[in-house]
Amino acid sequence: MTPLDTLTTPRLLLRASDPAFAAAAADFYARNRAAHASWNPPLPDALFSVDGQCGRLAAAATAAALGSGVGWWLFAPSEPSLALGQVHFTQIARRAFCSAMLGYAIDAAHEGRGLMREALAAALDDVFSPRVGLHRVQANVRQENTRSLALLSRLGFEREGLAREYLFIDGAWRDHVLTALRHPQWPADRAPPTSS
Repeated sequence: MTPLDTLTTPRLLLRASDPAFAAAAADFYARNRAAHASWNPPLPDALFSVDGQCGRLAAAATAAALGSGVGWWLFAPSEPSLALGQVHFTQIARRAFCSAMLGYAIDAAHEGRGLMREALAAALDDVFSPRVGLHRVQANVRQENTRSLALLSRLGFEREGLAREYLFIDGAWRDHVLTALRHPQWPADRAPPTSS
């Protein structure tokens, strides 16, 4: 996978995971700890520290170099040190599967402005491009998270089922709606690359 440092949208700069902005990432998690608690599994304290984020971002950069992950942090061009959100594709599998898991989060103070839709559209275009070459992206969301489910629907994700007691979040095992988006121009009979 050819390295790519940035993606640009009309209002955002998506920067590939890099330990250089560990402080911005730690600040993002700290600002949103309470607001995101209903949607995330319990997070380790290290995620809220610069050192912890430095290690996490270094691991994400290594995953990108190996082709097993793609991670982006969202910044406004006018505020290059303030992380507004993140988009990440993990568990990238190649060959007959050619798929990844999608995760994303936006700063609670910036919800409802269409920024996450803008970022996801750009990031999905990238993973479906020849650079990454995915056939399918999966995203699993708590059924109570109607805003996130509506966002995925607007992007073309389809509901595929319900995973009962899928993740331990906010003090209990929570059901998740399973959704997926397939590469819009990938013919059903086109095989995945054999060299991946």
